[in-house]
Amino acid sequence: MYIVNALLNIADETWSVAGQMAPYLLFGFFAAGLLSAFVSPEWLERHLGGPGFLPVFKSVMLGVPLPLCSCGVIAVTASLRQHGASRAAATGFLIATPQTGVDSIAATWGMLGPVLGIFRPVVALLSGLLGGLLVSLFGEPETTGDANSAHSKPSPAGACCGMEDKPGEGFWARTRHVFHYGFVTLPRDIARPLVVGMILAGMISALVPTDALAPYIGGGILAMLAMIAIGIPLYVCATASIPLAVGFIHMGASPGAALAFLIAGPATNAATIATVWKTMGRRTTILYVLSVAISALVAGLAYDALVSIMGHSGFTMATHNHHEHEMGGANSVFTVLLLAVVLYSVLETRILGWVRGLRPAPVVVDLPHVTLSVKGMTCSHCAARVRRELEQAAGTDNVDVDLARGSATIIGTGLDGEALRKVVAGLGYNVCVLD
Repeated sequence: MYIVNALLNIADETWSVAGQMAPYLLFGFFAAGLLSAFVSPEWLERHLGGPGFLPVFKSVMLGVPLPLCSCGVIAVTASLRQHGASRAAATGFLIATPQTGVDSIAATWGMLGPVLGIFRPVVALLSGLLGGLLVSLFGEPETTGDANSAHSKPSPAGACCGMEDKPGEGFWARTRHVFHYGFVTLPRDIARPLVVGMILAGMISALVPTDALAPYIGGGILAMLAMIAIGIPLYVCATASIPLAVGFIHMGASPGAALAFLIAGPATNAATIATVWKTMGRRTTILYVLSVAISALVAGLAYDALVSIMGHSGFTMATHNHHEHEMGGANSVFTVLLLAVVLYSVLETRILGWVRGLRPAPVVVDLPHVTLSVKGMTCSHCAARVRRELEQAAGTDNVDVDLARGSATIIGTGLDGEALRKVVAGLGYNVCVLD
């Protein structure tokens, strides 16, 4: 009986967390779709090249609202480097972008209060500027051609920064892209960590007594360092980190300690660190991690000080005691809508196949082709970046990237398998030629 009651409590708390996040997430998904349809990667790359601090500032300002997770941002950063961005600009973009996004900003506002909803993107911006500044002053020197090794073909717009395909011209084509990216592609990319995060938050709220860990992670430098140590190697996207932060606060973490996790978790992970080491050098990697750690520590301490001075009203999470009252009917409606969006995004291929009376099947290729095994692609941004780079290679007529199978099939004449492998490996993936 105890187990049944515990499961029911977990389900109730998870539903409550989803209800608090749902309206903000749905709004964020729509805003992300707008960005995807109207922000061209060519435009982005054009503004981030050149020496000096201005490209760093631009890269950070442009990166903060983009809905890129800490895996998808790796490929985009590699593209920016290939198209002229300096190490400093690329590092600023790499730090600021995964910490936020229009969807996570909206969800932070709803789950953790309006002040933190504003504070979080401001910290993302400042941490990106810090990282870019440190790399520009102390990072590896740029060499001729180091940050501008674009391929011979012009770079097609559309397969980056959240755009899995180039939006069609015209109002209706772009409108379709807004809704498909915002309510299918983006939710599919974050579905698993988002759902896991909500369930973990529900489990913590249902099973762990309030403030149980307050003596250990309640605040101060040690609490911040603990949150940073947990967050830096962990892979968690900006939106999925929010319910985890809610759980930490429930267990007794101060708002500042939770903020330290919200900065360090999305901004870094073990795979990103390894890729930066390989593509931008040892010094740049150390400065990149150091910038994130310093920003998380200072921001966490500053936020706790602000809460102490101004009082808790508006500064702590809006849902700290959400399980103590019933959710409104509107929240339940939004929760059902969010659940429907996530389910459809994950099952879209199967649903469309059923509607059309078709079964998903691998593409049968009997034309001259090269097939690559690509390990490390985790979202549509990764697949889009791989497709975009391969489309620029000499002799390429068509490219099919299968995210689920981790493969890329390139059709064309006179293809060089090793050259194609190097193109994708340059984005930070482990690649080998299959045939």
